[in-house]
Amino acid sequence: MTRQMNARLSDGAHVGGVRLQVTNLERSVAFYRDLLGFVLLRRDGSEAQLGVPAGGRTLIALVERPVASALPPRSRLGLFHFAILLPDRASLGSVMLHLHEQGVRLGMSDHLVSEALYLNDPDGLGIEIYRDRPKAEWRHDGTELAMATDPLDAEGLAREPGVGPWTGMPAGTTIGHMHLHVGDLVSAEAFYSDAIGFDVMVRRYPGALFMSAGGYHHHLGANTWARGAEASVPDEPQLLYWELMLRDARELAEVSARITESGGATTADGDNAAVARDPSGTAVRLVAEA
Repeated sequence: MTRQMNARLSDGAHVGGVRLQVTNLERSVAFYRDLLGFVLLRRDGSEAQLGVPAGGRTLIALVERPVASALPPRSRLGLFHFAILLPDRASLGSVMLHLHEQGVRLGMSDHLVSEALYLNDPDGLGIEIYRDRPKAEWRHDGTELAMATDPLDAEGLAREPGVGPWTGMPAGTTIGHMHLHVGDLVSAEAFYSDAIGFDVMVRRYPGALFMSAGGYHHHLGANTWARGAEASVPDEPQLLYWELMLRDARELAEVSARITESGGATTADGDNAAVARDPSGTAVRLVAEA
């Protein structure tokens, strides 16, 4: 498929929320609310929705399905991690110290464009918590954005001015990006870049592509690090869908048309949303914000 210049997402396109299938709703609510500090917005039977103070928007929706496979989620195509973006470095330092005090084992990385912590939820679903470096500090390697996985300066992060006791996810916290296991990068790029309209920002990273709208470092990562894996089955913990927020109904129609023209399909989900599946079976919910 030939990429057309008008097949770009609008600069304001961004990730909305995620919908996760978990095996024990009570346990998962306790993790996301009591440990990570999200606000429980509503709970109804086997579902719960969480966000941040003054946000209003659901960032994490949980759906309980008690019967679970023994296969770890990271052995499946689909979610590698969803990434919680904090508004500043001090907030990241505070949550790092809080999770350390709670005995949580963390992965830590400096990606040049951001600093990140990694952990799993009670069902093994991957989470990144990160802060962005100012865009003026981002570097380029030729025509591509420079990204890496370097050691995090944890001591410097802990000493960042403004670091204090953790009081929960701060206002302004969002889901900054998604990172998915895919079957192959060629079909992932055809779907997410050629059809949906993301720009490829980095393709030199081993086994991965990083794509975005509006010049961001990435709204979406796709990797083949679980090559040979299959998609999740209904009884497993998993990402049910992630949301891509579009400018308006016209952009939703344009993206939906490109997906159909490329051989994919979309299903209407209300007046202002549609759901599509990528070639590896992961669902993305396309939402018109206006």
